[in-house]
Amino acid sequence: MTGLLTERRRQACDNAVAMWTTLANARGDVVRETSTCTVIDGRRVRIMVRTDTPDHAEVAALAREYRENGRTVVVEDPWRTVDLSDLGMAPRLLPVMVREPGPVPDEPAVTRVETVAELRKAEDVIVRGFPLEEYQPAEPGQVFPDELLSQAFFRKGDEGACFTMAHGGVGGAYWVTTMPEHRSKGVGRALMHAVLRHFDDLPVTLSASRSGKPLYDKLGFTDLGDAHWWR
Repeated sequence: MTGLLTERRRQACDNAVAMWTTLANARGDVVRETSTCTVIDGRRVRIMVRTDTPDHAEVAALAREYRENGRTVVVEDPWRTVDLSDLGMAPRLLPVMVREPGPVPDEPAVTRVETVAELRKAEDVIVRGFPLEEYQPAEPGQVFPDELLSQAFFRKGDEGACFTMAHGGVGGAYWVTTMPEHRSKGVGRALMHAVLRHFDDLPVTLSASRSGKPLYDKLGFTDLGDAHWWR
């Protein structure tokens, strides 16, 4: 991997940590920082490895501590450097991707969320369509509290929505969601066009599902390698 792509992977990691920390602060979740990880203690525990040279024992000890207390734990390791199989955990591979700035079509049907009422509609789409099982049945404002209006959400009516974060020299796209009845109709592409236009001169990073990766390939994203999400 070239120096630029390695830097983009690091920026994607930093962006994700910033996004989850922002969400945690808005939700009132606990944020715990260690030399290696950022831990978000909310509905589930998310342990985010911040470095490609982590303290492996520390990561394993954190995961063990929360699991022994009956918590659901996810460990995000974008560097694929830790092994938690001894804890009975297994990795899911998610491609980390980046798109450098470039021309993007306008998408007038996609709008940025501007009001609390619009935020509630975007929240409902993401919770039900992504889906976010741990937040179902959905309670308005629980996933995306009102103060997150300062961040950029985008929605295409009630068909799809997504959340973004600008941090660390890149834009991050999260929960790019299309409701099941509207899939394969270009909703995801339209949302991503709006996101790319919003960030304009910034690279945009994301973690892709296997089903979503073909869209991102067509949009000009480059694969930075798979991250391990241990569960």
